Amino acid sequence: MDTSKKNAYFCIYNGYSMKDVLLLLTIKKYLEAIFYPFEVENIKLVIYKLIITNKNFKKMEQSKDIIDLTEIYKQLKKKKKIFFIVLPITFALSCLWIFPEPRFYKCEVTLAPEMTGEDLGGGLSSIASQFGVNIGGANGSDAIYPTLYPDVMSSNEFIINLLGIKVKTQDNKVNTDYYTYMTKYQKGNWLKRPFNQLGKAIVGIFVSKDNTSQKTKKDHKIKAFQMSKKEYDLVEGIKSKIKCDVDKKTDVITISVQDQDPLVCAIIADSVRQHLQAFITNYRTTKARIDVEHYTQLAEDAKRQYDKSVAVYSSYCDANQDVQLQSFISKRDEMENDMQLKFNTYSAMRTQLEAMKAKLQEKTPAFTTLQNASVPVKPAGPKRMIFVLGMCVMSMFVTAFWLVRKSIFVKKAE
Repeated sequence: MDTSKKNAYFCIYNGYSMKDVLLLLTIKKYLEAIFYPFEVENIKLVIYKLIITNKNFKKMEQSKDIIDLTEIYKQLKKKKKIFFIVLPITFALSCLWIFPEPRFYKCEVTLAPEMTGEDLGGGLSSIASQFGVNIGGANGSDAIYPTLYPDVMSSNEFIINLLGIKVKTQDNKVNTDYYTYMTKYQKGNWLKRPFNQLGKAIVGIFVSKDNTSQKTKKDHKIKAFQMSKKEYDLVEGIKSKIKCDVDKKTDVITISVQDQDPLVCAIIADSVRQHLQAFITNYRTTKARIDVEHYTQLAEDAKRQYDKSVAVYSSYCDANQDVQLQSFISKRDEMENDMQLKFNTYSAMRTQLEAMKAKLQEKTPAFTTLQNASVPVKPAGPKRMIFVLGMCVMSMFVTAFWLVRKSIFVKKAE
């Protein structure tokens, strides 16, 4: 093996790339050309020293990017007294903040809407639903599908209709409507009141006063078209408490309601279910109900005309029983034919009315309640222990980072 190959193997063995090897061999050739044949051995020693020096330099550069966890642990262990100061303070402040926060309860209602042939849209819809795609109404006439129910429930009109619901707390101390309950009987964290008042004062400096406030009425009727700032905040607050989720594969509707009182929570959840069913039923049967009312009016008019023609025909026949004149017979036959026509019209209207009633019944959707509203026993939040534990862990990491920040950043800077 010649000297060049030995040098190459030596360089590769010491962790150098082929590019570094070619560079060192080129330097060696130039040195040999200049000093040959006097100091060939000295040239080899120079090359090897360059290789070793370069390798040590690379190791030093790599060591700058490595964080020594053992050194960090030793530094934190020396300053462990700081943790014994920070953690109790964090624990006390977390408890002071979270424990005055009022608990809230959660109630869920699950519905399964009726799916007709128009809603399903054939076998293609059921296949697409397995992949989370709903094409059920592509060929139908229904414009509000179950996936749009959350948008319906988040509308201002839907929320305003809930304000008149009668609610009662579990301790029987409050028995009023939902509007009064939300405006006068909501608990709050007393620690947040100064911050809330300060925030309102700051906002009031830059925002003009609300001049659209309406006079309070006994029925608390709010106009969705024009609401005051207070009414808008109330509606938005109720929206945050009421949620609706729809499973795209099965179209199962889950309504969840949060409230500070468990009984009020269950009452509102059941009322939301009833209002949603009434809204969907009213929407789907609007055209059929209009048709029923229309044919009912036509049938009543046809019945009155028929009764009138019967009365005229009967009185005419009673007044001319023994008359055998042809003119009488012709007029009697004419009146009889007119009476028969009115009877046929009335019969046709009654048949059409019954058909419209059957269509109305067919259009009326059916909802299967999979899970009824039930008064919750355990509160859903806030998770006080988890909050306190999370704050302690976060403060511990922040304190540790603050204590070792100099050793980390100074080492990288060097």
